[in-house]
Amino acid sequence: MTHLMNTYNRLPVAFTHGKGACLYDEHGNEYLDALAGIAVNGVGHAHPKLTAALTDQVNRLIHTSNVYRVREQELLADRICQLSGMQEVFFGNSGSEANEAALKLVRMLGHKRGQPEAQTIVMERAWHGRTLATLAATGSDKARKGFEPFPTGFIQVPYNDIAAVKRIVDSDRRVLAVWLEVLQGEGGIYVADLDYVKALRRLCDERGLLLMIDEIQSGIGRTGKWFAHQWADIRPDVMTLAKGLGSGVPIGACVAAGAAVGVFGPGNHGTTFGGNPLAMRAGIETLAIIESDGLMANAVAQGSRIIEGIKRALNGVSGVVQVRGMGLMIGIELDRPCNELVRRALARGLLINVTHDTVIRLLPPLILSAEEALMIVDRLAPVIRTFLTAPLPASANLDNADQKAA
Repeated sequence: MTHLMNTYNRLPVAFTHGKGACLYDEHGNEYLDALAGIAVNGVGHAHPKLTAALTDQVNRLIHTSNVYRVREQELLADRICQLSGMQEVFFGNSGSEANEAALKLVRMLGHKRGQPEAQTIVMERAWHGRTLATLAATGSDKARKGFEPFPTGFIQVPYNDIAAVKRIVDSDRRVLAVWLEVLQGEGGIYVADLDYVKALRRLCDERGLLLMIDEIQSGIGRTGKWFAHQWADIRPDVMTLAKGLGSGVPIGACVAAGAAVGVFGPGNHGTTFGGNPLAMRAGIETLAIIESDGLMANAVAQGSRIIEGIKRALNGVSGVVQVRGMGLMIGIELDRPCNELVRRALARGLLINVTHDTVIRLLPPLILSAEEALMIVDRLAPVIRTFLTAPLPASANLDNADQKAA
């Protein structure tokens, strides 16, 4: 019996320690981690440089609060702005908090501009978090169900459709911001066309709108650049970060540039734990490791190795819709729900995830070796092939027959 709230369908395994791209359970079994804590453990498990930095920081100072200067905050903010070309950073504790700060920034700017009903254009299949406001901006009916009514201020359009955005901007003067993920993670590993991203930047510049990009899952080197939007050679007005920035230490960041700079003043927004010295040291060291160890180039190389390997291994297998992604953010879409593959892969010593019901999601650590990339293919491809070639259960055949009859 457990006293935990029943909010997760947890797998029947508990890990005791990790090393590099591997995790070990209570019985000593080894698992190749192709999920990395859902894009969090970019430098792998027990990285010696990160471990040494965090141990040093714990021995010196963990928390003081934002009543005082936090020197580590200033150092990490400087580094993020150097890498992004942006100008201001607010630190919180999670992606949802980073996105909540971004939404409050839009509201505050709207009031300052005399637009108290400012609207934000958001995308179908988007995922921005589980707070009420971020759920309102999220395109998942499953996650939203049972939490209505939501805060207002959002207009949803199809992803990768510049014409749809233009129609809303032309018809609704209340629009103040356009918000998207350049690479949708929870929504199914959909990659935005670079021309679409560039067109959004031009449109926002022409109309005086904020372009906001959620880089919580795709940022911090995962696609082969520091931030996925850099593939389009543009800069957003607001960018949100979390996950890989802290390598497992809770962290979130809302980064501002251009018209978004200077919107908040003292008392407009805040946090108790956000920006604490421990989290900031994790961020500083994580960025240093990624840069010094060439992990962005490695993400591109190993991501290509996995994608090409999966395509070869599943060539001709009916039921594979598409293999797609950027760097080490990979999706394998099947033509049917495939959540059970998570347990089947676990039995073969491989940790994966399924999102949007039909998309196998791979988010390995950036330190993944070529040998480990091939191991992912070797362990996963037979699981998918067996799943797709097995006869459907009788109940499923009846369901299909009923649908055809209808």
